Formats: sequence, C-alpha cells, structure tokens
Amino acid sequence: MGLRDRLPSDEAGVDAGNGADVGYYKSRLLQDVDLTELATLNPTQRRARLERVVGHTLSAEGPVLSTRERSSLIRRVVDEALGLGVLEPLLADEDVTEIMVNGPANVFVERAGRLERVAARFNDDEHLLQTIDRIVSGVNRRVDESSPMVDARLPTGERVNVIVSPLSLSGPVLTIRRFPRPYSMEELIQRGSLDAPTGLLLAALVRGRLNVIVSGGTGSGKTTLLNALSAFIPDDERIITIEDAAELTLRQDHVISLESRPANAEGRGSVTIRDLMRNSLRMRPDRIIVGEVRGGETLDMLQAMSTGHDGSLATVHANSAADAVMRLETLASMTELDIPFEALRDQINSAVHVLVHLNRYADGSRRVGEVAAVVSRHRDAIRLATLMRYEPEPLAADRVQRGETCYSPLPVGLLDRLLLAGEAVPAAFGQPRRDAVAVDGLDGLDGLDGLDGLDGLGRREGG
Repeated sequence: MGLRDRLPSDEAGVDAGNGADVGYYKSRLLQDVDLTELATLNPTQRRARLERVVGHTLSAEGPVLSTRERSSLIRRVVDEALGLGVLEPLLADEDVTEIMVNGPANVFVERAGRLERVAARFNDDEHLLQTIDRIVSGVNRRVDESSPMVDARLPTGERVNVIVSPLSLSGPVLTIRRFPRPYSMEELIQRGSLDAPTGLLLAALVRGRLNVIVSGGTGSGKTTLLNALSAFIPDDERIITIEDAAELTLRQDHVISLESRPANAEGRGSVTIRDLMRNSLRMRPDRIIVGEVRGGETLDMLQAMSTGHDGSLATVHANSAADAVMRLETLASMTELDIPFEALRDQINSAVHVLVHLNRYADGSRRVGEVAAVVSRHRDAIRLATLMRYEPEPLAADRVQRGETCYSPLPVGLLDRLLLAGEAVPAAFGQPRRDAVAVDGLDGLDGLDGLDGLDGLGRREGG
C-alpha cells in the first residue's frame, strides 16, 4: 500500500496524518540536512530550506501525491522538526484563542468563545510528551513524575500549562492560552464588547486617575479591556506592570514590565507577584498595573492605590462587581498579618473607586456587564452604586445575545473627581446622584456625545 493510501484526508488543514510517515520523513530530513548550515539561517530561511529538502526526498522516494497532499505532508514534517508538530497549524490560526490537549487523541480549541474538537491528534503519549518536553526545556523546566505540573511560555508569548501522570489520569494534558492582540477602545465598541457612553466614561476614569478594578471569569476578556484602558494613560507618566505572564501591551514609552518567576527544579528562586509589588513601590511609579491579584499582594496593591498611586489598574476573578469586592477583602486577608476585616474594608473603601465587570454570554460573546462605583467610606460596610448594567435578553432562534444597557447617574463624589481632573462625562449618565454619598462638590456637568473622547490616546479635543 502506497503512502497516498495510508494518508487520511487533511481535514481543516490540521490533521496529523499517519505518524509513521511523518516520523520516517523527519528521520530522513535529519539525515539529509546540513545542521551547521541550518544554524546560520533565520527562521524563515530555515523553514524554506527544510521544505525543499523534504520535497526532494518525496520526489525521489515518495508515491505520487496531489499538490494538496504533498504540501500537507511537507508542512507536517517540517512542523515536527522545527516547531510543535500537529499544534503548529492551530497556533497559526488567529481565530483560535485556546488549545486544549487532553491526551494524545483529544484536541480541543476555543474559537469565538466556543469549544470545538479538531481532527489534530498525536500518535501516542510518547509523541505528546516529546512535544511537551520541547516546550518546557525552552524555559529551563522539566516535567516528570517528581514534577508533574509546569507553567511555561512559548517564545511567541503564549502561556502554557502542563500536568502529567500520576496527577492526570487522562494522560498528559497540555493547555495553551493565546494572548489576544491588543484592541483599542474604539475597536471594542465596534465589536459590541461595550457601548460608546460606557467607553467614554471608562476613558475619563483612567485619565482622571481613578483606581479601577476589572473583574470577570476566566476568558471573559479582562486583559483585553485592561490593555484598552491603559491606552488612556498619558505619555508623561511612569507605568509599572506586574504580571504572572506578560500579556499586557502598553503603547506608552515609559513602561517597565515585571514578570513573576516560579521556583526552579530545586524549589528555589521563586519571585512572587507580592515580591514584585513591594519592589515596584521603590521604583517611583506614577501608576501600577497588576495583571491579576490572587493572594496577599492584594493588600500591597490596595495600600499603593491609597498612598499616592492614583489611577492604578488591576484585575480579579469574580462573578459580579459585588463578588469582586468580597474577593478583594478575602484576598487581602491572605497575608502573614492578622488584620481585622474592618481595617480591610477601610483600605478597599479608600483605594478602589470603580469596578468594571465582564461577562461571557451564551453565544460566546464577551462584554462589559456592569460598572459600579464604591460609595461607602472608612470602615462602613462596602456599598456599590451601579453606573451601568447590561440586561441580557433570552436567546432567540439565531442564538445571538441581545440586551439592553441601563445607565444611572454618577455619585457626586465620583463626579467631583472627574470634574476636578478636567474630564467630561457622557450625557447618558445624567445628573449626579447626590444622595449616594455625602460629599460636597461641583454642580456643573456638560454632556459628551459620540466617540470624540477616544481619539489617539484618549485625550479630549482641545485638552
């Protein structure tokens, strides 16, 4: 039986094909190629060179294949030699946001917020483990029975998690999280992730140096919105970003990006988000952006926000804006210090000004579902005033999520801060709600319609 008979159809361009055929031509490739010459080439030239070598081998030894089958086999062989084999076409697909490998025969991806199974598969556990080893060795990590869980990152920035036997009963499990390209606020509005008045309000909040917490579930778009919000920070400010894995892409010139580091194979050398948070305070930041708070660093972040670092941003996992506040309170207590909850509430009330919550809806869409302001003070029980809420409607036959956006007037304290910063507020948010919190302030407010406040880095016209 010839190779053509053994090759299955290349469904969606990602089918792994017959592993024996790919393995054979990969072995021939390693025999025929000049590794010394290969080392002098850049990645594009290297791939072109290997494709020519495999093509010559197929012409000399292989059966007659169609152009499509020939190109598919050459690509799979070169992908196996240079990259991550059957995963390479998935990584090249810009619509794929997450790749999940549950053992060698089960590969799933996320597209447009929905999970789907793909035809790609590995030959066996050993083949999958070879791919995993190629990933983790690139960051000087190892994965085996003594170290069965590993976090790593691909050279192109994708975040990788690996868990193997004996902890995983399904065989080696590999999860690759792709970072979305940065979207501007205008693009998010055009994509339906939020409406124009809410976008204008969020831009004014960032420019006005209010502390904003972005909350939401996994994959709800927190980092995407955080990137968009960061565009409204002026160029003349010093910004420090702190993340577990560097995802943020800021456009300003004066940006220092810090990334945590896990312990090495000997259990040493760990640098946590909290370590970086404390160090950042000695680096003269104007604003601090924390990719995600999930532990004791929350207390350090709250203290920084309330001691001269106004306009800082952070994200937290939560199911609603109210839950986000409760999680901040819980996370801030996860330190070696025995701090009363009343003192933690005081920190949150003074540090956090606005919470922006994102939801994932039944059709896979992600959008801002709620914007709320903290209106409590000192050690009072935390109270939120909803500024904007998206009320989803039941799904119709076309399975597209629709809904209504409801607006509420701003609390006077929030309005005063925006006015003192020279910011205008969209007319949709109406007159200030002066019974929300007892703070004396200014009365005047001019409406702002359209998207004029979102030009460039978000500076208002004439400002």
